[in-house]
Amino acid sequence: MTDLIALHRRAAEATAELVATVEPADLDRPTPCAGWTVRDLLAHQIVQNHGFAEAAAGLRTSLERWTPVPPGDDPVAEHTASVEAVITAFAAEGVLERDFWLPEVREGGPFPGRMAVGFHFIDCVVHDWDFARALGVPVNIADDLAEAALPLTLQVPDTPESRGAGKAFARGLAVSGDAPALTRILAALGRDPS
Repeated sequence: MTDLIALHRRAAEATAELVATVEPADLDRPTPCAGWTVRDLLAHQIVQNHGFAEAAAGLRTSLERWTPVPPGDDPVAEHTASVEAVITAFAAEGVLERDFWLPEVREGGPFPGRMAVGFHFIDCVVHDWDFARALGVPVNIADDLAEAALPLTLQVPDTPESRGAGKAFARGLAVSGDAPALTRILAALGRDPS
């Protein structure tokens, strides 16, 4: 695979560019994430970005540390800072060979660095689509990023035990095998691409 760190950086930066267009009036718009507004999705991404940055540094944090809190007066700035934190953490020497502790995933780990960075890469790609849908603007994830994220996405377990109500993803949806990579990613993770 092409350099996973570089792919992740591009996806994270693309999402940050999209989030930079968010205005205060957009914060209460619904997103494709069931029950979440743009504000909720920002809170989720901010805590995830910081959590993955801490895990990349070898920290073993509690599940409570990964609980989203409502963003403050400047959620766009908070999101930008969190993206910078995770990009910097992932750029550290040997990060793909480290173990990551992710308390909200299965038993918490450890997960190989390459797998953990892949998790976050998929998150950036999918949430870019979520923000774009909520804002009514085009997705700004390049086709090559979606193509690189697709095989990682298809490795995410899709069982009744791992998907559904209260889980990170819904059960996968059927989609044509020759559909664009982003469409296949969304369907695989239970989002309706239409």
